[in-house]
Amino acid sequence: MSDKIDRDLLLSLADLLKETGLGELEVEVDGLRVRLAQPAPVAAAVTAAASAPLATSAPVVAAGSGDTAPAKGFAAHPGAVKSPMVGTAFTAPEPGAAPFVAVGDAVAAGDTVLIVEAMKVMNAITAPRAGTVRAILVENGQPVEFDEILLVIE
Repeated sequence: MSDKIDRDLLLSLADLLKETGLGELEVEVDGLRVRLAQPAPVAAAVTAAASAPLATSAPVVAAGSGDTAPAKGFAAHPGAVKSPMVGTAFTAPEPGAAPFVAVGDAVAAGDTVLIVEAMKVMNAITAPRAGTVRAILVENGQPVEFDEILLVIE
């Protein structure tokens, strides 16, 4: 096994990751395993939401694919609910069921707001505080990364 990582190989793999649009790539060469991953995309619709004050009565809904930078506008928000793990976010308890929460819904601390499935285990994501759901930044079935903002409670 090599003690030194081939920089050219890493750069080539990073380029391949960008070109293909894959979320992650793992390769093993001579006993050395390398895993590259890029953050899950967040909706471009968040751009307008990030610049608007959250205290307005107009709800902000954003989900889908696009630039991840707008979600960073919510990073310092005390009501930002982040994923505690890499997995798949589910907005409803089962297919065809009503979502746990919608923008504008009031939630109490401890209420289940989403599920993140990781390794076939369904993990309930609960509201860290009472408030009103102001933004949902993921779609049902969307892959999520560790520490990715899932929704905002105000």
